[in-house]
Amino acid sequence: MQSSASDPVRGMALMAGCMLVLPLMDAIAKYMATFEAMSPGQITFYRFFFQLLSTLPLLLWLNGSEALKAKRPWLNLLRGVIHGAASLMFFVAVKYMPLADVFAIYFVEPFILTALSALFLGERVGWRRWLAIAVGFAGAMIVIQPSYAIFGVKALLPIACAFLFALYMFLNRAIGEADSPMTMQTMAGIGGTVFMSAALIAGTVTGDADLAPALPASLLGLALLVLLGTISGHIHLLVVRAFRLAPLSVLAPFQYFEIIAAVALGYLLFDEFPTPSKWLGILIIVGSGLFILWREHRQSRAKMAVERS
Repeated sequence: MQSSASDPVRGMALMAGCMLVLPLMDAIAKYMATFEAMSPGQITFYRFFFQLLSTLPLLLWLNGSEALKAKRPWLNLLRGVIHGAASLMFFVAVKYMPLADVFAIYFVEPFILTALSALFLGERVGWRRWLAIAVGFAGAMIVIQPSYAIFGVKALLPIACAFLFALYMFLNRAIGEADSPMTMQTMAGIGGTVFMSAALIAGTVTGDADLAPALPASLLGLALLVLLGTISGHIHLLVVRAFRLAPLSVLAPFQYFEIIAAVALGYLLFDEFPTPSKWLGILIIVGSGLFILWREHRQSRAKMAVERS
């Protein structure tokens, strides 16, 4: 019988469930922008504000005020700022583009992370993985091309979001286990809320419609925004829990469950469904990503075998 410290089956089930729920956040953002006429900037602000309200009381109840004294506060706040900027770009993209398209393009993030690891951390990336990165970006271009013809540069926002999220993952590595996941999530909520407050002020000054401040127009809208922040605050904690139950190489492929949920939500809520060419791009992106994960898993096993010998 497996201990609670290592339970791959539980970890996989938890990861799969989280990945199927997370796109609900983006469906809520699209609904608020489409049917409640709320700007993506304001939606992003509420996402982090209600995330902070949902995690802060739990953090204080479990660990007291000492838990707010992060060992690396500025890095944690910077995580929140970067996450806030990435979320803003993602929510602007889903306002204009189909959910599945945005998710498919966003999944170039593992390719960017692998490239950054090679360029800045000196990690060895062989020609096969560089080829997979190139093929994955080609798949993204297949998805982007028709959207770019309609929406212009906004179709590139998911790639910018993926780049920022790769930086966010780098910061997670830098912080390591210095602070608890609950402290990190709460500090990220503070950083994201402050960043989005500044963005909304800038939107007011410049008159940018995608950064216009607004209150919820209905009780349903308010309830959805609270749900958005709650999902943001707690699903990511469950993802951290999943990674403590099972290895990264086992769980990483489950991230692609997000595309399944995004396609389903896009079709059910917004009557969106990918065209055959976009399905081709999605399959190329997913296939390239899974190949990179497989190569990383194989190399890590080979390294472990050398260290044991």
